[in-house]
Amino acid sequence: MQIHVVREGETIWGIAQEFGISGEAIVQANQIPEPNRLVLGQALVIPIVGSFYWVQPGDSLFSIAQQFGINYLTLAQINGINPTQPLNTGFRLYIPPRQKTNAEINAYIEPSGETVSENLLNSAREAAPHLTYLAMFSFEARRDGSLEPMPTNGIPEVARTAGASLMMVVSNLENGQFSGELGKAILQSSAVQDVLLDNIVEEAKRIGNISDIHFDFEFLPGDQREAYNNFLRKAVERLHAEGFMVSSALAPKTSGEQAGQWYEAHDYQAHGEIVDFVVLMTYEWGYSGGPPMAVSPINEVEKVLNYAVTVIPANKIMMGQNLYGYDWTLPFVPGGEYARTVSPQRAIEIAKENNAAIQYDTTAQAPFFDYVDAQGKSHKVWFEDARSIQAKFDLLKRLGLRGISYWKLGLAFPQNWLLIQNNFNVVKR
Repeated sequence: MQIHVVREGETIWGIAQEFGISGEAIVQANQIPEPNRLVLGQALVIPIVGSFYWVQPGDSLFSIAQQFGINYLTLAQINGINPTQPLNTGFRLYIPPRQKTNAEINAYIEPSGETVSENLLNSAREAAPHLTYLAMFSFEARRDGSLEPMPTNGIPEVARTAGASLMMVVSNLENGQFSGELGKAILQSSAVQDVLLDNIVEEAKRIGNISDIHFDFEFLPGDQREAYNNFLRKAVERLHAEGFMVSSALAPKTSGEQAGQWYEAHDYQAHGEIVDFVVLMTYEWGYSGGPPMAVSPINEVEKVLNYAVTVIPANKIMMGQNLYGYDWTLPFVPGGEYARTVSPQRAIEIAKENNAAIQYDTTAQAPFFDYVDAQGKSHKVWFEDARSIQAKFDLLKRLGLRGISYWKLGLAFPQNWLLIQNNFNVVKR
């Protein structure tokens, strides 16, 4: 599979000719609504087996082979060339597909209202064949240990049909916000914890096909760090006995001493020892209420992961990844207008509607563009594309992580699922 960035004047027909496939195959793979109108700088997934590489100045057969992790003699043989002769700039080499690695893939599904919409179920149906877990977000813990249920209609059936298992997310959400006080009330009462765990087991068995209980307790007071660790120890003992795995969500930290209420109670080393795996929430550097920037810049994500693997086994770490971007109205004013959430597909349409060229930040490994709307207001959009996702996959594989976890379904990004299929053997449970 190849990632191709649209250049000035290119057409679907011309790109298809270059790669020896049909234009319709490119249109379908990328779900392009108007094939005759491509966006300058738009990344396309080209659905071929393997990929092509055009020789650049200074390249050698050996350096190219190293870049793609293949023996240079094998590369020469595949392409029918003499391994001792220099390569001409612009010469096209065929690169065979790399060996896939095993990975667990999770995606959260968050219904709004009292039922799961058909649109959200359709999004889950598209993703589920590529998932290990479909994470139901969320069952809200209450101060008395009761559990506020969430709508689940259709979700177990989607998971079962695709061979994915369910993850039951238990949170300390209260009135739409993570509540440190609610979390503290639970963590300070052994009796409340017992009731909560009883209710979790009962609800999980009622739903069925749940393999993992996932605790997403956020914004806890820093002095609840050890209390949270002890609760997880208790939860693991109880839930393992019932046949469930246990996982936790952790804020993105770069050191054990990182200050702030989002971070202090999340003990990376302890969670790595206690639970079966963790999900690191490595996104939201760029967020709706903040200044424009990439949502999950790879340089910042890598800092978190480089710390995490020093205190948590890599095979217990799932890297978090957003399935969305943001459209900011400029100038950014703190406390002012919130950025609008956009899917990667919608971001490309916005660029097309406003004749904006898509650019790519090589430090953040993320695409962005600027435009002026019909009212004369300036905007900046950061989003995800095939290049940014492949960069994260390469990082995941280099660090030997357990897998990747997506927040959240319901935002169209067909390229992501194609790239999962191309990179990984998805572990099913």
